[in-house]
Amino acid sequence: MSLSINTNNSAMVALESLNATTSALDATENTVSTGQKVATAKDGPAAYAIAQQMNGNISGLSAVSDGLSFAASTLSTTSTATSHILSTLALLQAAVTTLGNNQGDPTALAQTSSEIDGYLDQINTFARNATVNGVNLLTSMSDSNIANGGSATGPDTSGSLIYVTSLQGSTKTISNVTGTAATLTQALGLTGGMAAGGNLVVGGTATASGSNLFVTGGTALTSSTSALITLVQTAITTMTNAASTLATNAKIVDGMASYSSNLSDSLTSGVGALTDADMAAESAKLTSLQTKQSLAISSLSVAKSSSQNILTLFR
Repeated sequence: MSLSINTNNSAMVALESLNATTSALDATENTVSTGQKVATAKDGPAAYAIAQQMNGNISGLSAVSDGLSFAASTLSTTSTATSHILSTLALLQAAVTTLGNNQGDPTALAQTSSEIDGYLDQINTFARNATVNGVNLLTSMSDSNIANGGSATGPDTSGSLIYVTSLQGSTKTISNVTGTAATLTQALGLTGGMAAGGNLVVGGTATASGSNLFVTGGTALTSSTSALITLVQTAITTMTNAASTLATNAKIVDGMASYSSNLSDSLTSGVGALTDADMAAESAKLTSLQTKQSLAISSLSVAKSSSQNILTLFR
């Protein structure tokens, strides 16, 4: 190879090698610092686009999981209230049954009247308090405690639970128990059957008066007791069915939450496979490139010195 003062081919080759090695070293250092082999679209357009779409799905699943958690909390709260209501209905049935035993004792009847009103109040209180973030599955409106003629107003609540179940926006609705009734006892048919206006009549003779004494004027107490027991038993059946429905929906929500979590984990693993760097391989590559860079610098230094050797020819 000829010696030229104008062109140093060896230096150009050495410089090209050094530039390529430096670029590769910069890319490897960036990979090591971020832990990703595809951090931007420039690193891999196709992989980056797929990863971004999968990340969007993961974010969507996170929102779905939040909705399912809210649904689970609402169902759990409602189930707890339903359990207490069923226990109170059992006590109410026992109290109503004693009416037949007390038909000749106005004082005992008045005490039983007060006891039954108390149970009705408890049922409505349990229903009103089963509210999670404005959603109540046991009442659907601002309710007044009609059972004792009071005006205790509860919060405005939604009578149904609607939540997203999938990334496609599918939703599920769980309707409330009361429908358009103001209170749970009214929805169960207890208020209308137990708070009839007029005087309490036993054997055709008025023994007490009031608007919450459970029977209409002129109706024998024993026959009314049977009707009231039937009302309470129907209410127990209704609430038992509601409890069963709540348990079924809670199981469905738990299943969807588990599936959502597993799907999110799978997508996260998929994104990692597309974008995460093999740090062991990158570490070895970094060491190799650092060595190549040192050699390229040495090679360029040698190539540059060849031009100076031309001077010795003219001495």
